[in-house]
Amino acid sequence: MVVVIFEAEINRLDDEYFQTAVRMRELARDYGCIDFVSLTENGREIAVSTWKSHEDIIRWKADPEHHKAQEKGKETWYKSFKVRVAEVQREYTA
Repeated sequence: MVVVIFEAEINRLDDEYFQTAVRMRELARDYGCIDFVSLTENGREIAVSTWKSHEDIIRWKADPEHHKAQEKGKETWYKSFKVRVAEVQREYTA
């Protein structure tokens, strides 16, 4: 299992952003996204998604609709962002 951690400094979130975010969550599931959670607070956004494999993430990153959303994010919605991809070593539940 692999997690992707997206952190961004928000520039401006508009109605198009919120519609796109919903669509991207739906579309990501088609590529193997198991879970997705995000939080926006104090001008920052953090999102954590869980994936079955690195290959699924690579396919997702190349999706044309996702690519268009990424470009809009760079141009309009975010001042800056970073992405971390990490392999899950252990998982505990209670």
